[in-house]
Amino acid sequence: MQRERVADDVYVFTSDLYAQVTAGIVLTSEGAVVIDTLAYPEETLMMKRFIETRLGAQVRYVVNSHFHADHTIGTSLFQGARVIAHARCRELLNTRGRESLEKMKASASEMRGIELVLPDVTFDGGPMSLHIGGKTFQFWLTPGHSADSMVCLVKEDRILFAADTLMPLPYFVDGSYDDFVTSLEGLRSGNFENVIQGHGEIILRGEIEEKIQGDLDYLSTLRSAVDQALTLPAPEQALAAITLESCGKSRILLNGEVTALHRQNVTALAALRREWVQL
Repeated sequence: MQRERVADDVYVFTSDLYAQVTAGIVLTSEGAVVIDTLAYPEETLMMKRFIETRLGAQVRYVVNSHFHADHTIGTSLFQGARVIAHARCRELLNTRGRESLEKMKASASEMRGIELVLPDVTFDGGPMSLHIGGKTFQFWLTPGHSADSMVCLVKEDRILFAADTLMPLPYFVDGSYDDFVTSLEGLRSGNFENVIQGHGEIILRGEIEEKIQGDLDYLSTLRSAVDQALTLPAPEQALAAITLESCGKSRILLNGEVTALHRQNVTALAALRREWVQL
């Protein structure tokens, strides 16, 4: 696990065990706020020891950016902390999340001590703010990667924890292509100091707008390529020929794991667009 200090009171942890997933810690005068957890308990427990031993703090809140297990599986390790999420996240954790955890417990011994924790601080509709220990956390819904995806801005530091709304490759298979475009457009001109992706490297101030535009370009190019492929005599062959590079992204991202994500994007978008293209 890698640890990086991105501001006086803000730390980011990146997993060595699963897809460079990230989690954050924001230290306040009244305790720590954890933003997402890591995919394996051993790494989340390392975060917890750092907070309690090195920072001398207790975790007051855990933020679940969305219900996917790689971001929420460690929530129960922070006993006594309140859990913040969007209302949709609570609903999805209580259904699909519960089912996923039971399957993980059956196949992975390290997960057997993990329990599902449902968020007890939720919001719906417009944004929500949390004020604690001299820090202000602003949350708002950014669906696309999933229906419940949200971001968290640490206002005083202008650091955005974007979770999987920004990751090395936009991935909308469990969400909505159109919502993803809208959410990315909404992050433009945010005057962020840093953006913490849900997976991969931190995006620095001078790179943020280029990153958002690059993701929008990928989505637009992908849709055009899928629509064109669906009009050809051999659409499946044409869809298979839509590469990451032809859509403006590199296959080396996330140690090459983006190639599989891209193929799934192509399949999902083709299923969505097939009927529209045939009209």
